[in-house]
Amino acid sequence: MLRVEGVTVHFGGIRALDDVGLDVEPGAVTGIIGPNGAGKTTLFDVLTGLLRPSRGRISLDGRDVTSASPHRRARLGIARTFQRLELFGSLSVFENVLLAAEVARRGRAGPARRVAGELVERFGLGSWAGVPADVLPAGTARLLEVARALATRPRLLLLDEPGTGLDRTERAAFADLLAEVPGDGTGVILIEHDMVLVMRSCQRLHVLDHGRLIASGSPAQIQANLRVRRAYLGLAPSPDDSEGQHEQREG
Repeated sequence: MLRVEGVTVHFGGIRALDDVGLDVEPGAVTGIIGPNGAGKTTLFDVLTGLLRPSRGRISLDGRDVTSASPHRRARLGIARTFQRLELFGSLSVFENVLLAAEVARRGRAGPARRVAGELVERFGLGSWAGVPADVLPAGTARLLEVARALATRPRLLLLDEPGTGLDRTERAAFADLLAEVPGDGTGVILIEHDMVLVMRSCQRLHVLDHGRLIASGSPAQIQANLRVRRAYLGLAPSPDDSEGQHEQREG
């Protein structure tokens, strides 16, 4: 569905992303993990057109979108959420989702209201439906942001730390909801620091460190990768570990 080839981003003399390449499959959840400052959100900004790469190519369903504007990519089926909540605070929970559904359905009120209602209930937001978004608890607001993004019927959904503000019970429920999203062929890319949520939700992981992709593989392969353990997971290698055993990177 999505192919990223040799993407590099310079901020002055700093390389925020350095020759990053990865693929995202439809109907699967792909995780992007790494320490703070690794370039994860910068990659999302490049994928959604908010930031132009210094070098590299991005294609969606075989179409080159490297120079496409954010609204053009949205029309092609890319939706995202943000680290910092970006809701319409004066609109109610239901109106936030309805607005997105109306845009996706070009103003057809009947279908849009039905879709919005289904998503509000699916995300457990029914009791908040008439409440203005700017008074929601942080965890509830995160769920609303994801529901609103799904209302646009995306082909590819980018979630930037959606677990922030959720308690343990809410995160478990969100993981179950996330597992349902790829059922219709939607691809999901997840940036998240909660490793329980990541390992439970993702079929494939890519690890960034200082702007470079240092490992790709299944959750089990990433957990066993010595370089990732040193750079991010904070796990002390056992005496039997060796670079040769754990330096795995799939193409």
